[in-house]
Amino acid sequence: MPYICPICQTSLVKHMPSQGYYCKNNHHFDLAKEGYLNLLPAQHKKSKEPGDSRAMMRARRHFLEAGFYQPMAKTVVSMINKYKVENKTMRMLDIGCGEGYYCRQIEALYSGGNESLDLHGIDIAKNAILAAAKKQPNAHFIVASSQRMPYANNFFDLVMRVYAPSNDDEVKRITKTNGFLLLVTPGSRHLWQLKEFIYKEVKEHSIDIKLPTMFKQVESQRVRYTIKPDQEQRMALLQMTPFAWRVKSEVSNRILRANKLEIETDFILTLAKKI
Repeated sequence: MPYICPICQTSLVKHMPSQGYYCKNNHHFDLAKEGYLNLLPAQHKKSKEPGDSRAMMRARRHFLEAGFYQPMAKTVVSMINKYKVENKTMRMLDIGCGEGYYCRQIEALYSGGNESLDLHGIDIAKNAILAAAKKQPNAHFIVASSQRMPYANNFFDLVMRVYAPSNDDEVKRITKTNGFLLLVTPGSRHLWQLKEFIYKEVKEHSIDIKLPTMFKQVESQRVRYTIKPDQEQRMALLQMTPFAWRVKSEVSNRILRANKLEIETDFILTLAKKI
């Protein structure tokens, strides 16, 4: 089984009549009717509703489902397809999966077919996981922290992280030897024109990619293109960014009113192998 108990770290086993999961110490976790599993005990929460707010989730959904990041997502899946093993089920995890946008892209574009893809997603935001599970019943979603992921050791063939935080030791623990880690990080000019409204002096983002120990880079690709979001989409994009909290209403209004605003996207895709 893929899961371990978040309380005592022993294996979780599915109990068929109840559809719940139990460990040998009788800790019990119910499978929600939407199909996801909540493995975030109350004692591990730092707030009542950890993770992104509902407003941020709505903004991310509105922006991503408009297709602005799909060229990057297609490149992600191309890299996965390039390194998959034929006639073997690939166990894959999306860390910080949110509402599952990239999981759905992978399922749609993976060349091995759904029968050879065991796709998992983890996020600390319960509402995001609920939405992801509803939209993609073929995948396996859990509510849990990326700092202590309740998965068995050496379980995944590929672990993916798109802008999400994670614990390097945990990533090493759950990735198989010869398995892969795929990182998507911002390039030096990502969202440059948006930043020009916010900062007096815009500085290029550092593109120094730090890999966990035991991982060796095997490929890197840079994906750059320009997007033209409308006013509502700009506001959604702004709310997705880590600098949204520092934007005053005056600056937000200037971004909203800008005429035919074009914004650069700049992504670094790094694939590394556990040795």
